[in-house]
Amino acid sequence: MRTLIEIELDTATANQAITDGTLETSMGKMLEALKPEAAYFFPRMGRRCALLVVDLPDEAAIVPTAEPAWLALNADVTMTPCMNADELRAGLARLGR
Repeated sequence: MRTLIEIELDTATANQAITDGTLETSMGKMLEALKPEAAYFFPRMGRRCALLVVDLPDEAAIVPTAEPAWLALNADVTMTPCMNADELRAGLARLGR
């Protein structure tokens, strides 16, 4: 299940994680585990943010994906099922059936 993950890190927690070196380690482990097809990092209203597009095997994978590192970083996490253009075309084709 292709999923868009939006992560907004708490500023104070992220600052501390940068200072003590845990942010780079945590992000590296999550990127290695999730193997995103796309990953973007940017500021949003004073917070460090990331957008990841990942392929989760099933809905139960949401829990281990969201919980470990993101909660330790006091992050707000949103997960939204999404599709690429080919999948959209296939879905629209099903409407005509």
